Amino acid sequence: MKNAGVYVGIVLFIYSAVMVWQSTTLDYYTPYGPGPGFFPLWISIILLVLSILYLWETTMKEVFLLSNIIPKGKDLRNILAVLGSVVIFMILVNFVGFVISGSILLFLLFMKEYKWYQGIAMSISISFLLFYIFKTLLDVPLPSNAFGW
Repeated sequence: MKNAGVYVGIVLFIYSAVMVWQSTTLDYYTPYGPGPGFFPLWISIILLVLSILYLWETTMKEVFLLSNIIPKGKDLRNILAVLGSVVIFMILVNFVGFVISGSILLFLLFMKEYKWYQGIAMSISISFLLFYIFKTLLDVPLPSNAFGW
């Protein structure tokens, strides 16, 4: 079986079935109205029904190969660059803080399209701007280094 739609439908079905099961552990209704399990239960039931319909449609009508949807060449390198820079960000953020790790993440993404000094300037300024907005204005706790940023 080489139909990629079937694999996607199976993954969606399993995911939605697990979400239905997990949402039943939450309170469906409280004395004040719908509880924390109301919305996840109905959304996961809708997703479960849609995944069944998608499985039926892909087995009956639409067939597309997995090799046709996997990116190749430059597109694959771009995806791997984004994933790699996010992994580097997650490793560094607790050690060097948000600003430095965010600057490294953005620089790794900007260095393909901009000159190196433009990439550095944009990545540092965007990281400081986001740190200021979230830390000061919105009071969201972000990982900081010894300098407070």
